[in-house]
Amino acid sequence: MSSSTDSTVSIASREFKWTDSARTTAHGYLVPPTIKILRELSARTVLDLGCGNGSFSAVLQSQGFGVVGCDVSESGIAFARQAHPSIDFFEHDISQPMPSRYAGPYDAVVALEVVEHLMLPRQLVGGAYKALRPGGVLVLSTPFHGYWKNMALALTDRFDDHWHPLRDFGHVKFFSRKTLSLLAQEAGFSIKDFIRVGRIPLFACSMIVVAAKPQ
Repeated sequence: MSSSTDSTVSIASREFKWTDSARTTAHGYLVPPTIKILRELSARTVLDLGCGNGSFSAVLQSQGFGVVGCDVSESGIAFARQAHPSIDFFEHDISQPMPSRYAGPYDAVVALEVVEHLMLPRQLVGGAYKALRPGGVLVLSTPFHGYWKNMALALTDRFDDHWHPLRDFGHVKFFSRKTLSLLAQEAGFSIKDFIRVGRIPLFACSMIVVAAKPQ
């Protein structure tokens, strides 16, 4: 893992702590569908909102997208800048207005495995809406929670591994397809697609909502 769950670090931290610039295991099932979505939408400029250590921003750049990375984590941005100096990363609290230099408009905003960490998730989606051009698209992912998957986690004693209860700034929100869709719709988006990724759909690792800003 690229994030620390050590109790000493967690107790002392004021942010989600990153300890290296490596890709996370989630990239294996999130990168291919996200790139496919962005290509199908002919997106060129992308804001990686909640970019963490910048590893996914680097993938976007390698695939030819113009990318800017944003995160509130000082440690994440430090690793991102060190590992990927050709990408523009900036540290920012999404509860505040976007700095004018980075205010967009972007063709797409990508926020992968971010919204479940936020006590105020509407700030993320609202910020994405403002950053997008008319007709731009939000690609938002979060862990999937369904009845049969949760049952399997309970039977195999995997809830702690899945939800990380001891990690400061870990998972605090658990969305269904309905609530994730409502979150986007409340901000003014229309839902264009909804997919499950990783494993078979019944036990999917994550779900991705694709939501468009009106023209």
